[in-house]
Amino acid sequence: MMPKVSRTQSLLVLLAFISFVLLSSVNSRNAGITSTFIRSEWPSVDIPLDNDAFAVPKGHNAPQQVHITQGDYDGKAVIISWVTADEPGPSKVQYGTSTTRYDFFAEGTVRNYTFYKYKSGYIHHCLIDGLKYNTKYYYKIGSSDSSREFWFQTPPKIDPDAPYKFGIIGDLGQTYNSLSTLEHYMQSGGQTVLFVGDLSYADRYEYTDVDVGLRWDTWGRFVEQSTAYQPWIWSAGNHEIEYMPHMGEVIPFKSYLHRYTTPYMASKSSSPLWYAIRRASAHIIVLSSYSPFVKYTPQWMWLKEEFGRVDREKTPWLIILMHVPIYNSNEAHYMEGESIRAEFESWFIRYKVDVVFAGHVHAYERSYRISNIRYNVTSGDRYPVPDKLAPVYITVGDGGNQEGLAGRFRDPQPDYSAFREASYGHSTLEIKNRTHAIYHWNRNDDGKKVATDSFILHSQYWASNRRRKLKKHYLRSAVGHITTY
Repeated sequence: MMPKVSRTQSLLVLLAFISFVLLSSVNSRNAGITSTFIRSEWPSVDIPLDNDAFAVPKGHNAPQQVHITQGDYDGKAVIISWVTADEPGPSKVQYGTSTTRYDFFAEGTVRNYTFYKYKSGYIHHCLIDGLKYNTKYYYKIGSSDSSREFWFQTPPKIDPDAPYKFGIIGDLGQTYNSLSTLEHYMQSGGQTVLFVGDLSYADRYEYTDVDVGLRWDTWGRFVEQSTAYQPWIWSAGNHEIEYMPHMGEVIPFKSYLHRYTTPYMASKSSSPLWYAIRRASAHIIVLSSYSPFVKYTPQWMWLKEEFGRVDREKTPWLIILMHVPIYNSNEAHYMEGESIRAEFESWFIRYKVDVVFAGHVHAYERSYRISNIRYNVTSGDRYPVPDKLAPVYITVGDGGNQEGLAGRFRDPQPDYSAFREASYGHSTLEIKNRTHAIYHWNRNDDGKKVATDSFILHSQYWASNRRRKLKKHYLRSAVGHITTY
Protein backbone atom coordinates (compact mmCIF):
# COMPACT_ATOMS: atom_id res chain seq x y z
CA MET A 1 0.00 0.00 0.00
CA MET A 2 1.32 3.45 -0.92
CA PRO A 3 1.89 5.67 2.16
CA LYS A 4 -0.22 8.81 2.39
CA VAL A 5 1.42 12.20 2.21
CA SER A 6 0.19 15.68 3.03
CA ARG A 7 -1.58 17.75 0.41
CA THR A 8 1.28 20.27 0.47
CA GLN A 9 3.81 17.53 -0.18
CA SER A 10 1.66 16.20 -3.01
CA LEU A 11 1.43 19.59 -4.65
CA LEU A 12 5.18 20.13 -4.36
CA VAL A 13 5.88 16.78 -5.97
CA LEU A 14 3.30 17.56 -8.65
CA LEU A 15 4.90 20.90 -9.50
CA ALA A 16 8.32 19.32 -9.60
CA PHE A 17 7.05 16.60 -11.93
CA ILE A 18 5.33 19.03 -14.28
CA SER A 19 8.43 21.21 -14.41
CA PHE A 20 10.56 18.19 -15.17
CA VAL A 21 8.27 17.04 -17.98
CA LEU A 22 8.06 20.48 -19.58
CA LEU A 23 11.74 21.26 -19.28
CA SER A 24 12.69 17.83 -20.58
CA SER A 25 10.49 18.24 -23.63
CA VAL A 26 12.21 21.54 -24.44
CA ASN A 27 15.81 21.10 -23.39
CA SER A 28 16.58 17.42 -23.89
CA ARG A 29 18.31 17.87 -27.23
CA ASN A 30 21.64 17.03 -28.71
CA ALA A 31 24.22 19.59 -29.68
CA GLY A 32 23.70 20.92 -33.19
CA ILE A 33 25.45 19.11 -36.03
CA THR A 34 27.18 20.68 -39.00
CA SER A 35 27.75 17.92 -41.50
CA THR A 36 31.26 17.47 -42.85
CA PHE A 37 30.10 15.75 -46.02
CA ILE A 38 31.75 17.13 -49.15
CA ARG A 39 30.16 16.42 -52.49
CA SER A 40 32.49 15.24 -55.21
CA GLU A 41 30.42 15.10 -58.40
CA TRP A 42 28.03 17.06 -60.57
CA PRO A 43 28.72 20.78 -60.50
CA SER A 44 25.77 23.12 -61.05
CA VAL A 45 25.67 22.72 -64.83
CA ASP A 46 22.53 23.23 -66.90
CA ILE A 47 21.07 20.27 -68.71
CA PRO A 48 21.65 20.85 -72.46
CA LEU A 49 18.58 21.98 -74.35
CA ASP A 50 18.70 18.91 -76.61
CA ASN A 51 18.53 16.55 -73.65
CA ASP A 52 15.59 14.15 -73.47
CA ALA A 53 14.53 15.81 -70.19
CA PHE A 54 13.30 18.76 -72.27
CA ALA A 55 11.85 16.78 -75.17
CA VAL A 56 8.80 18.23 -76.88
CA PRO A 57 6.02 15.60 -77.14
CA LYS A 58 5.36 14.23 -80.60
CA GLY A 59 2.43 15.39 -82.71
CA HIS A 60 1.18 18.71 -84.00
CA ASN A 61 0.30 21.08 -81.17
CA ALA A 62 0.55 18.27 -78.61
CA PRO A 63 -0.09 19.33 -74.99
CA GLN A 64 3.11 19.87 -73.03
CA GLN A 65 4.25 21.15 -69.64
CA VAL A 66 1.35 19.32 -67.99
CA HIS A 67 0.95 19.98 -64.28
CA ILE A 68 -1.77 19.62 -61.69
CA THR A 69 -2.46 21.20 -58.32
CA GLN A 70 -5.25 20.98 -55.80
CA GLY A 71 -8.32 22.81 -57.04
CA ASP A 72 -10.36 23.40 -53.90
CA TYR A 73 -10.09 23.67 -50.12
CA ASP A 74 -10.60 19.99 -49.22
CA GLY A 75 -8.99 17.87 -51.94
CA LYS A 76 -12.00 16.92 -54.09
CA ALA A 77 -10.85 18.95 -57.10
CA VAL A 78 -7.76 19.45 -59.22
CA ILE A 79 -6.63 22.14 -61.62
CA ILE A 80 -4.99 20.61 -64.69
CA SER A 81 -2.75 22.95 -66.69
CA TRP A 82 -0.86 22.54 -69.95
CA VAL A 83 0.55 24.46 -72.91
CA THR A 84 -0.06 24.13 -76.64
CA ALA A 85 2.68 25.72 -78.69
CA ASP A 86 1.17 26.41 -82.11
CA GLU A 87 -2.52 27.20 -81.67
CA PRO A 88 -5.03 27.22 -78.82
CA GLY A 89 -6.62 23.86 -79.56
CA PRO A 90 -9.27 22.42 -77.22
CA SER A 91 -9.23 23.27 -73.50
CA LYS A 92 -11.27 20.20 -72.66
CA VAL A 93 -10.20 17.48 -70.22
CA GLN A 94 -11.79 14.05 -70.54
CA TYR A 95 -11.53 11.93 -67.40
CA GLY A 96 -12.82 8.84 -65.63
CA THR A 97 -11.86 5.94 -63.42
CA SER A 98 -10.98 3.57 -66.27
CA THR A 99 -8.19 3.65 -68.84
CA THR A 100 -10.59 2.54 -71.55
CA ARG A 101 -13.48 4.91 -70.92
CA TYR A 102 -13.68 8.60 -70.05
CA ASP A 103 -17.16 9.17 -68.63
CA PHE A 104 -16.74 12.85 -67.80
CA PHE A 105 -15.30 16.02 -69.26
CA ALA A 106 -14.63 19.59 -68.15
CA GLU A 107 -13.94 22.76 -70.11
CA GLY A 108 -11.10 25.05 -69.16
CA THR A 109 -9.74 28.42 -70.20
CA VAL A 110 -6.82 29.42 -72.42
CA ARG A 111 -4.60 32.50 -72.49
CA ASN A 112 -1.09 33.58 -73.40
CA TYR A 113 1.26 36.44 -72.58
CA THR A 114 4.36 38.23 -73.81
CA PHE A 115 7.57 38.94 -71.94
CA TYR A 116 9.75 41.43 -73.77
CA LYS A 117 10.23 39.76 -77.19
CA TYR A 118 9.05 36.33 -76.05
CA LYS A 119 5.51 35.19 -76.77
CA SER A 120 4.26 32.24 -74.78
CA GLY A 121 2.33 29.29 -76.08
CA TYR A 122 -1.33 28.89 -75.24
CA ILE A 123 -1.70 28.15 -71.53
CA HIS A 124 -4.70 26.08 -70.50
CA HIS A 125 -6.18 25.74 -67.00
CA CYS A 126 -9.08 23.39 -66.34
CA LEU A 127 -10.81 22.85 -62.99
CA ILE A 128 -12.19 19.37 -62.35
CA ASP A 129 -14.30 19.22 -59.22
CA GLY A 130 -16.76 16.87 -57.54
CA LEU A 131 -14.19 14.07 -57.44
CA LYS A 132 -14.35 11.13 -55.07
CA TYR A 133 -11.77 10.75 -52.34
CA ASN A 134 -9.08 8.08 -52.53
CA THR A 135 -9.77 7.34 -56.19
CA LYS A 136 -7.48 6.97 -59.18
CA TYR A 137 -8.58 9.06 -62.15
CA TYR A 138 -7.31 8.87 -65.72
CA TYR A 139 -7.43 11.95 -67.91
CA LYS A 140 -6.89 12.87 -71.54
CA ILE A 141 -6.01 16.23 -73.08
CA GLY A 142 -5.41 17.35 -76.64
CA SER A 143 -7.05 16.18 -79.85
CA SER A 144 -6.76 13.30 -82.33
CA ASP A 145 -3.27 11.84 -82.75
CA SER A 146 -1.70 14.57 -80.60
CA SER A 147 -3.72 13.76 -77.47
CA ARG A 148 -1.97 12.62 -74.31
CA GLU A 149 -3.13 10.56 -71.33
CA PHE A 150 -2.14 10.73 -67.67
CA TRP A 151 -3.58 9.85 -64.25
CA PHE A 152 -3.72 11.12 -60.68
CA GLN A 153 -4.88 9.85 -57.28
CA THR A 154 -7.19 11.89 -55.06
CA PRO A 155 -6.35 12.05 -51.34
CA PRO A 156 -8.28 10.29 -48.58
CA LYS A 157 -11.16 12.23 -47.08
CA ILE A 158 -10.38 14.83 -44.43
CA ASP A 159 -9.80 12.83 -41.26
CA PRO A 160 -7.49 13.28 -38.26
CA ASP A 161 -5.95 9.83 -38.73
CA ALA A 162 -5.66 9.86 -42.52
CA PRO A 163 -2.09 8.84 -43.39
CA TYR A 164 -0.38 10.76 -46.18
CA LYS A 165 3.12 11.30 -47.52
CA PHE A 166 4.27 14.71 -48.73
CA GLY A 167 7.46 15.53 -50.59
CA ILE A 168 9.14 18.88 -49.97
CA ILE A 169 11.25 20.45 -52.72
CA GLY A 170 12.61 23.96 -53.16
CA ASP A 171 14.82 26.00 -55.49
CA LEU A 172 14.84 23.31 -58.14
CA GLY A 173 16.05 24.83 -61.41
CA GLN A 174 17.05 22.68 -64.40
CA THR A 175 20.54 21.31 -63.90
CA TYR A 176 21.80 17.74 -63.60
CA ASN A 177 21.44 18.14 -59.84
CA SER A 178 17.83 19.20 -60.38
CA LEU A 179 17.27 16.01 -62.36
CA SER A 180 18.82 13.94 -59.59
CA THR A 181 16.53 15.56 -57.01
CA LEU A 182 13.43 14.97 -59.13
CA GLU A 183 14.27 11.36 -59.92
CA HIS A 184 15.02 10.55 -56.30
CA TYR A 185 11.83 12.18 -55.11
CA MET A 186 9.82 10.12 -57.58
CA GLN A 187 11.21 6.97 -55.96
CA SER A 188 10.17 8.09 -52.47
CA GLY A 189 6.48 7.21 -52.56
CA GLY A 190 5.50 10.84 -52.00
CA GLN A 191 1.91 11.61 -52.99
CA THR A 192 1.99 15.41 -53.26
CA VAL A 193 4.85 17.90 -53.45
CA LEU A 194 4.96 20.94 -51.19
CA PHE A 195 7.05 23.31 -53.30
CA VAL A 196 8.68 26.20 -51.43
CA GLY A 197 9.49 28.51 -54.31
CA ASP A 198 12.03 29.24 -57.06
CA LEU A 199 10.89 27.02 -59.91
CA SER A 200 12.65 27.46 -63.25
CA TYR A 201 15.24 30.18 -62.55
CA ALA A 202 14.24 31.55 -65.94
CA ASP A 203 15.14 35.06 -64.82
CA ARG A 204 18.82 34.08 -64.91
CA TYR A 205 18.72 33.30 -68.63
CA GLU A 206 19.08 36.69 -70.30
CA TYR A 207 21.51 35.62 -72.99
CA THR A 208 19.06 36.34 -75.83
CA ASP A 209 15.88 38.33 -76.16
CA VAL A 210 13.64 35.33 -75.49
CA ASP A 211 15.59 33.03 -73.15
CA VAL A 212 13.66 34.12 -70.05
CA GLY A 213 10.45 32.79 -71.56
CA LEU A 214 11.93 29.72 -73.20
CA ARG A 215 13.39 28.54 -69.90
CA TRP A 216 9.91 28.48 -68.41
CA ASP A 217 8.96 26.12 -71.25
CA THR A 218 11.93 23.81 -70.75
CA TRP A 219 11.31 23.63 -67.00
CA GLY A 220 7.64 22.80 -67.54
CA ARG A 221 8.58 19.88 -69.76
CA PHE A 222 11.33 18.82 -67.36
CA VAL A 223 9.08 18.45 -64.28
CA GLU A 224 6.11 17.01 -66.20
CA GLN A 225 7.24 13.47 -65.34
CA SER A 226 5.99 14.22 -61.80
CA THR A 227 3.67 17.22 -62.06
CA ALA A 228 1.34 15.52 -64.56
CA TYR A 229 0.64 12.70 -62.13
CA GLN A 230 0.36 14.29 -58.70
CA PRO A 231 -0.39 17.75 -57.32
CA TRP A 232 2.40 20.18 -56.63
CA ILE A 233 1.35 22.80 -54.11
CA TRP A 234 2.99 25.96 -55.42
CA SER A 235 4.55 28.89 -53.58
CA ALA A 236 6.51 31.71 -55.20
CA GLY A 237 10.13 32.68 -54.57
CA ASN A 238 12.30 35.63 -55.53
CA HIS A 239 13.15 34.13 -58.93
CA GLU A 240 9.48 34.27 -59.83
CA ILE A 241 9.34 38.07 -59.39
CA GLU A 242 11.06 38.81 -62.72
CA TYR A 243 11.14 42.57 -62.23
CA MET A 244 13.22 43.64 -65.25
CA PRO A 245 12.73 47.32 -66.07
CA HIS A 246 15.64 47.24 -68.52
CA MET A 247 13.43 44.94 -70.64
CA GLY A 248 10.29 46.94 -69.98
CA GLU A 249 8.91 44.24 -67.67
CA VAL A 250 7.77 45.71 -64.35
CA ILE A 251 4.79 43.52 -63.40
CA PRO A 252 5.97 41.15 -60.65
CA PHE A 253 5.31 37.41 -61.00
CA LYS A 254 4.00 37.82 -64.55
CA SER A 255 5.20 34.50 -65.97
CA TYR A 256 4.50 32.57 -62.77
CA LEU A 257 0.92 33.80 -62.39
CA HIS A 258 0.07 33.03 -66.01
CA ARG A 259 1.48 29.51 -65.81
CA TYR A 260 0.94 28.28 -62.24
CA THR A 261 -2.52 28.86 -60.90
CA THR A 262 -3.59 28.11 -57.32
CA PRO A 263 -6.98 27.56 -55.61
CA TYR A 264 -6.70 30.80 -53.66
CA MET A 265 -10.35 31.81 -53.84
CA ALA A 266 -11.37 28.55 -52.15
CA SER A 267 -9.64 29.79 -48.99
CA LYS A 268 -11.03 33.32 -49.38
CA SER A 269 -7.67 34.77 -50.34
CA SER A 270 -7.44 37.83 -52.56
CA SER A 271 -4.23 36.71 -54.27
CA PRO A 272 -2.91 33.48 -55.87
CA LEU A 273 0.35 34.09 -53.99
CA TRP A 274 -1.07 33.22 -50.56
CA TYR A 275 -3.72 30.62 -49.88
CA ALA A 276 -4.54 27.48 -47.91
CA ILE A 277 -5.71 23.93 -48.55
CA ARG A 278 -6.68 20.93 -46.48
CA ARG A 279 -5.42 17.53 -47.60
CA ALA A 280 -5.91 14.25 -45.73
CA SER A 281 -5.03 15.14 -42.11
CA ALA A 282 -3.06 18.32 -42.88
CA HIS A 283 -3.98 21.99 -43.10
CA ILE A 284 -1.39 23.69 -45.32
CA ILE A 285 -0.93 27.46 -45.41
CA VAL A 286 1.12 29.06 -48.20
CA LEU A 287 2.58 32.52 -47.53
CA SER A 288 4.22 34.98 -49.91
CA SER A 289 7.56 36.30 -48.68
CA TYR A 290 7.60 38.97 -51.41
CA SER A 291 4.15 40.44 -50.95
CA PRO A 292 3.21 42.97 -48.25
CA PHE A 293 2.60 41.18 -44.96
CA VAL A 294 2.70 43.79 -42.20
CA LYS A 295 -0.34 44.63 -40.11
CA TYR A 296 -3.57 45.41 -42.02
CA THR A 297 -2.20 44.38 -45.42
CA PRO A 298 -4.35 41.89 -47.36
CA GLN A 299 -2.02 38.97 -46.62
CA TRP A 300 -1.92 39.80 -42.88
CA MET A 301 -5.69 40.11 -42.70
CA TRP A 302 -6.21 36.88 -44.60
CA LEU A 303 -3.77 34.88 -42.46
CA LYS A 304 -5.44 36.07 -39.28
CA GLU A 305 -8.78 34.81 -40.59
CA GLU A 306 -7.33 31.58 -41.97
CA PHE A 307 -5.84 30.59 -38.62
CA GLY A 308 -9.35 30.97 -37.22
CA ARG A 309 -10.65 28.49 -39.78
CA VAL A 310 -8.16 25.77 -38.84
CA ASP A 311 -9.93 22.83 -37.17
CA ARG A 312 -7.30 20.66 -35.49
CA GLU A 313 -9.91 18.05 -34.59
CA LYS A 314 -10.23 17.35 -38.34
CA THR A 315 -6.75 18.32 -39.56
CA PRO A 316 -4.37 17.96 -36.61
CA TRP A 317 -1.30 18.77 -38.72
CA LEU A 318 -0.68 22.46 -39.42
CA ILE A 319 2.06 23.18 -41.97
CA ILE A 320 3.36 26.53 -43.25
CA LEU A 321 5.12 27.00 -46.62
CA MET A 322 7.13 30.13 -47.36
CA HIS A 323 10.20 30.93 -49.40
CA VAL A 324 12.46 32.90 -47.05
CA PRO A 325 13.45 31.01 -43.88
CA ILE A 326 12.81 32.63 -40.52
CA TYR A 327 15.75 30.87 -38.87
CA ASN A 328 18.88 30.44 -40.98
CA SER A 329 22.52 30.17 -39.91
CA ASN A 330 24.01 30.26 -43.41
CA GLU A 331 25.91 33.29 -44.64
CA ALA A 332 23.61 33.25 -47.68
CA HIS A 333 20.44 35.28 -47.07
CA TYR A 334 21.26 35.60 -43.39
CA MET A 335 18.55 37.52 -41.46
CA GLU A 336 16.41 38.09 -44.57
CA GLY A 337 13.46 36.47 -42.83
CA GLU A 338 13.63 38.68 -39.76
CA SER A 339 10.82 41.04 -40.76
CA ILE A 340 8.34 38.26 -41.47
CA ARG A 341 9.46 36.51 -38.27
CA ALA A 342 8.67 39.62 -36.25
CA GLU A 343 5.21 39.76 -37.82
CA PHE A 344 4.09 36.14 -37.74
CA GLU A 345 6.19 34.10 -35.30
CA SER A 346 3.90 34.75 -32.35
CA TRP A 347 0.94 33.52 -34.44
CA PHE A 348 2.82 30.34 -35.35
CA ILE A 349 3.21 29.63 -31.64
CA ARG A 350 -0.28 30.68 -30.63
CA TYR A 351 -1.86 28.39 -33.21
CA LYS A 352 0.57 25.52 -32.57
CA VAL A 353 2.05 25.24 -36.07
CA ASP A 354 3.87 21.92 -36.39
CA VAL A 355 6.49 22.72 -39.02
CA VAL A 356 7.49 25.63 -41.27
CA PHE A 357 9.16 24.70 -44.56
CA ALA A 358 11.19 27.30 -46.46
CA GLY A 359 13.70 27.45 -49.31
CA HIS A 360 15.83 30.33 -50.64
CA VAL A 361 19.09 29.20 -48.98
CA HIS A 362 20.72 26.56 -51.18
CA ALA A 363 21.48 24.19 -48.35
CA TYR A 364 19.63 22.12 -45.79
CA GLU A 365 19.00 23.11 -42.18
CA ARG A 366 16.66 22.02 -39.39
CA SER A 367 16.01 23.90 -36.17
CA TYR A 368 15.01 22.85 -32.69
CA ARG A 369 11.70 24.09 -31.30
CA ILE A 370 12.68 27.64 -30.41
CA SER A 371 11.19 31.12 -30.43
CA ASN A 372 12.33 34.72 -30.24
CA ILE A 373 9.15 36.48 -29.18
CA ARG A 374 9.87 37.40 -25.58
CA TYR A 375 11.90 40.52 -26.21
CA ASN A 376 9.79 43.70 -26.29
CA VAL A 377 12.50 46.33 -26.93
CA THR A 378 12.80 47.26 -23.26
CA SER A 379 12.96 43.86 -21.57
CA GLY A 380 12.81 40.10 -22.03
CA ASP A 381 15.02 37.49 -23.65
CA ARG A 382 17.01 39.00 -26.49
CA TYR A 383 17.91 35.69 -28.13
CA PRO A 384 16.02 32.63 -29.36
CA VAL A 385 15.15 30.29 -26.49
CA PRO A 386 13.79 26.74 -26.33
CA ASP A 387 10.03 26.77 -26.70
CA LYS A 388 8.00 23.56 -26.66
CA LEU A 389 5.08 25.36 -28.35
CA ALA A 390 7.10 26.56 -31.33
CA PRO A 391 7.22 24.84 -34.73
CA VAL A 392 10.25 23.14 -36.19
CA TYR A 393 11.79 25.29 -38.95
CA ILE A 394 13.25 23.42 -41.92
CA THR A 395 15.08 24.93 -44.90
CA VAL A 396 15.05 22.81 -48.06
CA GLY A 397 16.32 25.24 -50.69
CA ASP A 398 18.58 22.51 -52.03
CA GLY A 399 16.80 21.32 -55.16
CA GLY A 400 19.74 21.78 -57.53
CA ASN A 401 19.71 25.07 -59.43
CA GLN A 402 22.62 26.62 -61.34
CA GLU A 403 23.50 29.18 -58.64
CA GLY A 404 25.14 26.36 -56.70
CA LEU A 405 25.25 25.45 -53.04
CA ALA A 406 25.38 27.86 -50.11
CA GLY A 407 28.41 26.30 -48.50
CA ARG A 408 29.34 28.89 -45.86
CA PHE A 409 27.59 28.36 -42.54
CA ARG A 410 28.09 30.79 -39.70
CA ASP A 411 30.51 29.67 -37.01
CA PRO A 412 29.85 28.71 -34.29
CA GLN A 413 26.61 26.92 -35.03
CA PRO A 414 23.86 28.75 -33.12
CA ASP A 415 21.96 26.97 -30.37
CA TYR A 416 18.74 26.92 -32.37
CA SER A 417 20.27 24.93 -35.27
CA ALA A 418 19.93 21.16 -34.95
CA PHE A 419 21.40 19.94 -38.25
CA ARG A 420 22.78 21.62 -41.35
CA GLU A 421 24.53 20.50 -44.52
CA ALA A 422 25.34 22.11 -47.86
CA SER A 423 24.11 19.43 -50.24
CA TYR A 424 21.35 18.90 -52.78
CA GLY A 425 18.30 16.84 -51.93
CA HIS A 426 14.63 16.69 -51.01
CA SER A 427 12.52 15.92 -47.94
CA THR A 428 9.51 13.76 -47.18
CA LEU A 429 6.98 14.09 -44.38
CA GLU A 430 5.03 10.89 -43.85
CA ILE A 431 2.02 11.50 -41.63
CA LYS A 432 1.06 8.30 -39.82
CA ASN A 433 -1.93 9.43 -37.77
CA ARG A 434 -3.08 12.36 -35.65
CA THR A 435 -0.17 12.16 -33.26
CA HIS A 436 3.05 11.55 -35.16
CA ALA A 437 4.77 11.74 -38.54
CA ILE A 438 8.15 10.60 -39.83
CA TYR A 439 10.39 13.17 -41.50
CA HIS A 440 13.39 12.47 -43.76
CA TRP A 441 15.85 14.68 -45.55
CA ASN A 442 17.49 12.79 -48.39
CA ARG A 443 20.84 13.86 -49.78
CA ASN A 444 21.21 13.08 -53.48
CA ASP A 445 24.87 13.95 -54.02
CA ASP A 446 27.13 11.66 -56.01
CA GLY A 447 24.15 10.20 -57.83
CA LYS A 448 22.72 8.41 -54.80
CA LYS A 449 19.84 9.10 -52.45
CA VAL A 450 20.91 8.93 -48.81
CA ALA A 451 18.52 9.45 -45.88
CA THR A 452 20.76 11.85 -43.97
CA ASP A 453 18.54 13.52 -41.38
CA SER A 454 15.37 12.08 -39.88
CA PHE A 455 13.20 12.37 -36.79
CA ILE A 456 9.70 11.68 -35.51
CA LEU A 457 7.53 14.79 -35.48
CA HIS A 458 4.77 14.90 -32.88
CA SER A 459 1.62 16.92 -33.50
CA GLN A 460 1.67 20.11 -31.48
CA TYR A 461 -2.11 20.07 -31.04
CA TRP A 462 -2.40 16.53 -29.73
CA ALA A 463 0.77 16.84 -27.68
CA SER A 464 -0.68 19.89 -25.93
CA ASN A 465 -3.91 17.97 -25.31
CA ARG A 466 -1.89 15.19 -23.74
CA ARG A 467 -0.02 17.65 -21.51
CA ARG A 468 -3.33 19.14 -20.36
CA LYS A 469 -4.75 15.71 -19.57
CA LEU A 470 -1.57 14.78 -17.74
CA LYS A 471 -1.73 17.94 -15.67
CA LYS A 472 -5.40 17.35 -14.79
CA HIS A 473 -4.64 13.76 -13.84
CA TYR A 474 -1.91 14.80 -11.42
CA LEU A 475 -4.01 17.60 -9.98
CA ARG A 476 -6.73 15.07 -9.21
CA SER A 477 -4.22 12.60 -7.85
CA ALA A 478 -2.62 15.18 -5.57
CA VAL A 479 -5.85 15.56 -3.59
CA GLY A 480 -5.49 12.02 -2.26
CA HIS A 481 -2.14 10.38 -2.93
CA ILE A 482 0.48 10.40 -5.64
CA THR A 483 0.07 7.82 -8.40
CA THR A 484 2.45 6.83 -11.16
CA TYR A 485 1.96 5.47 -14.66
